[in-house]
Amino acid sequence: MTARWYRSFGLIALGGTLLGLAAPADAYLFWSRPTLAGAPASGGENGITLPMPGAQPKELEANLVWTLRAGLNVAALQCQFAPTLRTVENYNNMLHQHSGELQATYATLTAYFKRVGGKTWQNALDQYTTRTYNSFSTLQAQLIFCETAASIGQQTLEESRGHLAEIAIKRMREFRNSLIPAGDRAFAVQNARVPFDPIADPRCYNKKGKEVRCKN
Repeated sequence: MTARWYRSFGLIALGGTLLGLAAPADAYLFWSRPTLAGAPASGGENGITLPMPGAQPKELEANLVWTLRAGLNVAALQCQFAPTLRTVENYNNMLHQHSGELQATYATLTAYFKRVGGKTWQNALDQYTTRTYNSFSTLQAQLIFCETAASIGQQTLEESRGHLAEIAIKRMREFRNSLIPAGDRAFAVQNARVPFDPIADPRCYNKKGKEVRCKN
């Protein structure tokens, strides 16, 4: 395993060691999570992964897996305000459990950029990696992003080795949807059941909406 491969992973190790497998989070940021799931992804859709012109199916799949890994890495950095989500532990253990598949994924991406990038392939690969990380930057949707990342991260630990691509295919669209601000469904239902009461008689309220003696 090369030093470049380690740098590309952006490994986050606590105390220099990998932690044990994380148990499912016992506390969440939503009473009822918004529905974010979408159709399976292939790795070439606009807005799901970065474009890879001329990529073959295996290279598109590698693009999808690497994008999933990048998103979980960003979550490990951005979601530490909610330790119960275990985004750091899940990410570290995902790297360990699926190291073989991730190495093969990186090798596939490297081969692609060498094939299409010519002498500047390394610079193109580095830019691809940076842009993939940056594509997961979010602030207003941080809560739902972190909770979605926690769920996906946990699933990567429950899946056997060699099947990381299957998770990426099934859940990458959901991961991308989590970057869009979304409210708690529990409150949305509550608000729908308690409609706003209109003012019965506008003469009984002043311009600031404060109740006053009704005018005759």
